[in-house]
Amino acid sequence: MTRTLITSALPYINGIKHLGNLVGSQLPADLYARYRRARGDEVMFVCATDEHGTPAELAAARAGQAVADYCSEMHEVQADLARRFGLSFDHFGRSSSVHNHRLTQHLAARLGEAGLIEVVEEEQVYSPADGRFLPDRYIEGTCPNCGYDKARGDQCEECTKQLEPTALIEPRSAISGATDLEVRKTRHLFLRQSALRERLDQWIDSKADWPVLTTSIAKKWLHDGDGLRDRGITRDLDWGIPAQFEGAPWEGMAGKVFYVWFDAPIEYISATAEWAEANGKSEKDWKRWWKTDEGAENVRYVQFMGKDNVPFHTLSFPATLMGSGEDWKLVDYIKSFNYLNYDGGQFSTSQGRGVFMDQALEILPADYWRWWLLSHAPENSDSEFTWENFQLSVNKDLADVLGNFVSRVTKFCRSRFGEKVPEGGDCGPEEEALIAALAKRLRAYEAHMDAIEIRKAAGELRAIWVLGNEYLQEAAPWAAFKQDPARAAAIIRLALNLIRLYAVLSAPFIPEASQRILAAMQAEDDGWPEDVAAALRALAPGHGFRVPEVLFAKISDEAREEWQARFAGGRDR
Repeated sequence: MTRTLITSALPYINGIKHLGNLVGSQLPADLYARYRRARGDEVMFVCATDEHGTPAELAAARAGQAVADYCSEMHEVQADLARRFGLSFDHFGRSSSVHNHRLTQHLAARLGEAGLIEVVEEEQVYSPADGRFLPDRYIEGTCPNCGYDKARGDQCEECTKQLEPTALIEPRSAISGATDLEVRKTRHLFLRQSALRERLDQWIDSKADWPVLTTSIAKKWLHDGDGLRDRGITRDLDWGIPAQFEGAPWEGMAGKVFYVWFDAPIEYISATAEWAEANGKSEKDWKRWWKTDEGAENVRYVQFMGKDNVPFHTLSFPATLMGSGEDWKLVDYIKSFNYLNYDGGQFSTSQGRGVFMDQALEILPADYWRWWLLSHAPENSDSEFTWENFQLSVNKDLADVLGNFVSRVTKFCRSRFGEKVPEGGDCGPEEEALIAALAKRLRAYEAHMDAIEIRKAAGELRAIWVLGNEYLQEAAPWAAFKQDPARAAAIIRLALNLIRLYAVLSAPFIPEASQRILAAMQAEDDGWPEDVAAALRALAPGHGFRVPEVLFAKISDEAREEWQARFAGGRDR
């Protein structure tokens, strides 16, 4: 049995995620996990809330809560939204877990002992008004690259350029708004990534099947300018994993914590350990996914993330695992995504711009959103959500093609033969042609899903749905019934089986609708169809069914206009 390990970039704890976040990591990861399970793989699909760093502290301060309390509350919120969107995690953990504290400190110690972490004195921004150093997002100012006046100390959200806090123009404290900032010296731990540059370069070169987006970003960070730079992995914060701990091969780091981007990827491993503990498993049960000397050499490991996360997953995290000198499983394939924009602008959590996961579910069930987001995934370039396109896709793909086929077939059968699969009649040339066309499309669908070509896979799935509608129009059972009821029975029997087949094939994209279809057909998902002809005989004559409620309601112009106006100004954060 193939074993597949799947991780999704961890969503920050600082609020509910927008649809751009969802399609950039968690949702396509779920699509792939569901597909691999359907193909018979043993799958471990883990994710977690990313709970450290300035985003957590600032969000908690705005909410008037202690950071630990805020993170606990928001973890439950995000876990609930993940469940409601059908994200099938084996475990959804927390980067603040005891497991992650322990493993992060262990790996840091191993790196320090190997000479790959050094203590560096550097200059950082200090705020006398706040009485503290201001790392990363505790500083706002004008981006020196594009002029955006709300750039953060680590990255400009407008042009996405990575920044240093000291590079901001007219910087101010994100806590108090104070502008009388100073530059003072402080000491931090740095990961000596540059010492692993050649090894990382060779490793990336060995991944010839990676998407161009992933490889190009990694190579740019490796070779642009002075090449791969050493990276600070500690911050002056109160909340996080302490950088000074028993057994640490350094001193003087009291009061400092590890940088969120050092400990967050380690949580992938820790989340698997959390899964083992939560399910009464042993240490060996999680290590078989992560330690190559304990079985993980037979695992295929796939990561999903937005393009802004690629440098950390192609360089920093692999450097951590390589540099530890231990037998950790490295990623085999990184599926990265461009940005999904919103109606002429950008989605933004910090600015409250766009549609957020909770708001989306207030409007429509998850499968409406899942289908649109996946079928428009920003794989090769940025894509844009517009309400007009969303309405068109839901109405044409889900309502007119899939939903209409299910409704027409079941209602016709009920009116002519009752709510059971009819007997009589034989398959002829039209059915043979349909089976051949379906088999060809199915193999193409599988190929795109295997290659994680999501938009192409969605296109093939829709084409499979279309084949059923075209067959129904050509075979015309309503006309055949008048002259040859047995022929009509044969057509409808195959069409009812096709409905069941559609439910199985569509489950990775629209799992809730798939379950509703199977329930209506009183059928089980008995595995991925290897033989289309056999799959179309699964429901035998006499098998009962019921006509399902409307699978997908069309979106009216009035509803679209109302939602467009409602979300024109974003949300209050």
